[in-house]
Amino acid sequence: MIKDNQTFLNRLHLVLDAVLTALAYMLAWWIKFESIFATRDPNVHALPMETYFRALYVLVPAYLILYYFFGLYNSQRVSRSWEDFTNIVKSNIVGFLGFFVLLYISKQIDFSRTMIGIFFVINIIVMMNSRMAVRAVLRYFRKRGYNIKHVLLVGYSRAAESYIIRIDSNPQWGYDCVGVLDDDVPLGTAYHGVKVIGKIDELQDYLDRNEFDEITITLPLTAYDRLEELVARCEKTGVHTKFIPDYTSLFPSNPYTEDIAGLAVISIRYVALTNTLNRAVKRLMDIVGSLIAIALFAVPMLVIAVAIRVTSKGPVIFKQERVGRHGKTFMMFKFRTMEVQDKKTEEGGWTTPDDPRVTRVGRFLRRTSLDETPQFFNILIGQMSLVGPRPERPNYVEKFRDEEQIPRYMVRHQVRPGLTGWAQINGYRGDTSIRKRIDHDIYYIENWSLKFDIKILFLTVFKGFINKNAY
Repeated sequence: MIKDNQTFLNRLHLVLDAVLTALAYMLAWWIKFESIFATRDPNVHALPMETYFRALYVLVPAYLILYYFFGLYNSQRVSRSWEDFTNIVKSNIVGFLGFFVLLYISKQIDFSRTMIGIFFVINIIVMMNSRMAVRAVLRYFRKRGYNIKHVLLVGYSRAAESYIIRIDSNPQWGYDCVGVLDDDVPLGTAYHGVKVIGKIDELQDYLDRNEFDEITITLPLTAYDRLEELVARCEKTGVHTKFIPDYTSLFPSNPYTEDIAGLAVISIRYVALTNTLNRAVKRLMDIVGSLIAIALFAVPMLVIAVAIRVTSKGPVIFKQERVGRHGKTFMMFKFRTMEVQDKKTEEGGWTTPDDPRVTRVGRFLRRTSLDETPQFFNILIGQMSLVGPRPERPNYVEKFRDEEQIPRYMVRHQVRPGLTGWAQINGYRGDTSIRKRIDHDIYYIENWSLKFDIKILFLTVFKGFINKNAY
């Protein structure tokens, strides 16, 4: 059974982490004191090797405890390598600082701080490679039918379909949907290869006859009166039970709950940037970032301005009304990339391939996103942010707001619009799916953090400037 496998994997991780942490420490000692990089100054007092290695009696257990508290021994089946990396870095930073504090308290002035720094770097590299190797081995075995988690779904609904799609799209997770129990959908009905195999009243029979690793309750809204009964039945058999509500489209991707005198209340839309401190931190980053960017792009912007002035008639800067935070409009700045046209023609629609209105200089600016650089001034004065949903024109906002296919469109206006965003670095810019763009914007709003902003800015440098959908 999976629970036995998970116990074995946890023990394997524990032993492996202990060995690798000790080896990383020994390697750091060797690099510092025995390798070609070692400093052999006779005036410097070096502690004996035994003193350094005795520290392993404290260091290894301490690091294993840190790994536990940072979730590295939780099931990693559906987590990402990036989450492993961040947790390994966090735990090592705490361990690194704790090591220094311990040395300070014990007044151990001769213990090499450089060696600790070398150990810090080596341990992160070794631990990350170890986790990646274990993941690769598990993927190999899961592809061959081992370490598979067998799941029975109870209730056919949108939640069940969404769950099946995710499992089908991620075979490396090692999930196997055995089937679905439902009272209203005919037997044999299949969705992505997963069939309805019985009625909900037959759940007890399936629990008695089969060894499922997990029961996932995915009842439609109309059957929620049976939820308590089904959960109780599953828990009596000791099988791990999960519940996926059939109204997840209303929930944020990272639900925020409040405890009101013992009553759990789920906020339909949690926006981290409604917090005053979060807003202040983000605004400070916008001011500092825009000032640095204006300084860096000052010469390129001057060259672009001259090129536009020389090659076509009209103003260098193009100002266009856009909708910002709380639905307030503002004038967004861009370098002009088109021939001057009347307002009606301008609002006619997005540009198309080989659009004759786009100038030669403008085509290059659009492809490289350099036409957006004047927006650093919009950011500096507080109309925009470095990162956020891209601002739309008022006529498009009116159009998308009333479309039933995009019911959450206006949520994006709860934050300042951005120069770049989560949707843009994922390829949803220009003439691309509005629905996908909104989904990415809302994901950003619900999961905002300073780290997330920095990640988006970092990715923008590598893949966000070149716009394949710009014409």
